[in-house]
Amino acid sequence: MCTSDLRSWPIFSLLEPEFVSQIHMVVVYGNLGNEALIVTRDKMVYALGNNIAGCLGTGDAHSTLYPKKVEVLCEKDIKTFAYGSGPHVLALTNEGEVYSWGHNGYCELGNGTCNQGLIPTQVNMPILGSGLGMKRIIDIACGSHHSVALTEDGEVYAWGQNNCGQVGSSISTNQGAPRQVNSNLAGKKVVYISCGQTSTMAVIENGEVYGWGYNGVGQLGIGNYVNQMTPCRVGSLIGTVIVKVACGYAHTLALTDEGKLYVWGGNSYGQLGIGSKTNLCNPIMLNHQVKHEMGRVSDIAALHYNHISAAVGEGGRVYMWGHCRGQSVTTPTATPFSNVHDALACYGSPSVMHKPLVLYLNEESSILDCLGTAFDDPLTSDLTIQVEGQCIHVHKAILKIRCPYFRTMFQNNWAENNQSIIEHDQFSYIVYKAFLKYLYTDVIDLPVEKAIELLDLANAYCESNLKKHCIRMIKRGITVANVAYLYSIAIEYNAEELEEFCFKFALNHMTAVTQTENFAKLDENTDNAPRRKWMKVVGSAAARTSAMCFRTVHSDETSQLFLSCILPLAFHMSDK
Repeated sequence: MCTSDLRSWPIFSLLEPEFVSQIHMVVVYGNLGNEALIVTRDKMVYALGNNIAGCLGTGDAHSTLYPKKVEVLCEKDIKTFAYGSGPHVLALTNEGEVYSWGHNGYCELGNGTCNQGLIPTQVNMPILGSGLGMKRIIDIACGSHHSVALTEDGEVYAWGQNNCGQVGSSISTNQGAPRQVNSNLAGKKVVYISCGQTSTMAVIENGEVYGWGYNGVGQLGIGNYVNQMTPCRVGSLIGTVIVKVACGYAHTLALTDEGKLYVWGGNSYGQLGIGSKTNLCNPIMLNHQVKHEMGRVSDIAALHYNHISAAVGEGGRVYMWGHCRGQSVTTPTATPFSNVHDALACYGSPSVMHKPLVLYLNEESSILDCLGTAFDDPLTSDLTIQVEGQCIHVHKAILKIRCPYFRTMFQNNWAENNQSIIEHDQFSYIVYKAFLKYLYTDVIDLPVEKAIELLDLANAYCESNLKKHCIRMIKRGITVANVAYLYSIAIEYNAEELEEFCFKFALNHMTAVTQTENFAKLDENTDNAPRRKWMKVVGSAAARTSAMCFRTVHSDETSQLFLSCILPLAFHMSDK
C-alpha cells in the first residue's frame, strides 16, 4: 500500500501532506468510522476523531479534527490494534505488552474495574513461572464488549462481557481481568483468534476450530443454536485443516490450507455468499453451494461491526458479499480492488478497518511507479533481451543496481556491455519477463504454476529475496496432489521454509497424500537422507492415526482394511 490509499478514508482528509508522508500505520474504527489511530515512522502515536467514551486515549473526552498525541503509547513500538463497539481499544506492542482504553461498562479493558479509561493502561497478563515477567502476547482481538489475547505459547486469555459465554467462562458474569480459556483448549496450541459480536473462534495448530459464546444464528458452526460457555469443537470440519477464521457480526468464514472457503452463521444480508439468506449452523464449502469465480482463496476478512464478507481470489482480486453499500449481495462479487482495505472502505457500512493498514512511503511509491512505467519501454531502454524470439526492453543501469548476476555480466568491459541486444534461452519468455519486471517493481506478475521455474531462476542467479517470494507463491498453490513433488523441489533448492510447510501439510492430509502419484515417485525424486526423513515422519503419523482409528472403530470392514492395507503401509514407511 502507499499513502495515497488514505484518500479512501474521509477522516484523513485534513491531514497535512508532510505529516502523511511520515505515517507508518493507521486504523479506522468507531460506530460511524469517525475515530482513527496513527503510528508514524518514528513510533509516535496520534489519534483523531469523535472520541466516544474516551476511545482516542488522549486523556480527555474532547473530539479533535487534527492528530493529537497519545503520549503513553509513543515509542512503545506498536504492532497492531483491535477495537470493540463501545468503543474500547487494545494496542499490542512488539514486546508482547497489551494496553487498553475507552469504553469499559462490561470490564472489557481488563483492569478490574468498569470505569471508562481515558488513557491507555497496560493490561496485567498472568505471570510466567519463576518470576520471569508477564506472558508475551502475539495477537489480540475484540468483540463488541469483550477482549481476547493469544500468547506465544498458544494460550488464550479473555476478559469483558460474558453474558453468552464469549470469554469462555461457565460463570455468566463479566470478567474483570484476563483469565485463561481452558476446558477443551487445555493442552492445545492456538494459532489464530477472531471475535464476533458476542462470540469467539480459535484455530488450533493442527487445523481444528473451536468456538464459544452466543450461537443464536449458528455462528459457532456446531450444528445447533445453543450458546456455549466453554470452547466447543466444530465437529463437521474434522479432517479439514483450517488456517484462518474471520468473524463478522454473527457469521464466520474459515480458510483451509488448500485455499477453500467454508461459511456458517447468520445470513440475513447474504453474508454467507450461498445465494440465499438462510442461516447455517453447520459449515458449508462455499463452492459446493454456489459457483463462484474466486478460484483458490488466499485471504479472508470480516469484522464484528457489520455483516460483510471479503476474500482475495486468484490473481489478487478482492470479492465482496453481504451488506454492501446498503444492499444485500448474496454471492461473491468481484470488486475493482486488489486490497481488502480499499474494498471495505468502499463497500462497508460503517467504513472501518478489519485490521491496521500498514503504509509505504510516498517517495518509495513514486520511484517504483516511475520504474514500473519504464520497464519494457523501447523509447528509453538501452538493452533488448530476446527470449523465444520475443523482445524485452530494459535498462543496463537498473539491472546492474538490482541484480548481482547482471552487475557481474556488465563489468570489466565484457562483450555484453557494448551490445544492445542479448539472446537468452535458459528460461521461458513469460518467466524471464516476470523476473525482469520484478527487478523494476518488486512485484511478481506470474501465474502460480510458473513459480517453480522462477524459483529455478532465482536459485541460478543467487536472488535470495526473489527465492523467498517464489516460496510464498508455491505455498499458496500447494495441494494434496503436488505436495510430495514440492517437497522434492524444496530439497533440491535447499528451501527449508518450503520443506517444513510441505511436511506439515502432508501430515494434515496424510491418508490422501500417500495415495498420490507424486508420493509414489518420491523414492526417485529425492536423495536418500531426505527421503528417509519424509517417509519416517509421514509413516509414523500414518501408524499412529491408523492405530487410533482401529481402536475407536470396530467394524469388521474397518478392521480388515486396517490389518491388510493401512498398517503394513504405515510401518513400511516408518522403517524406511
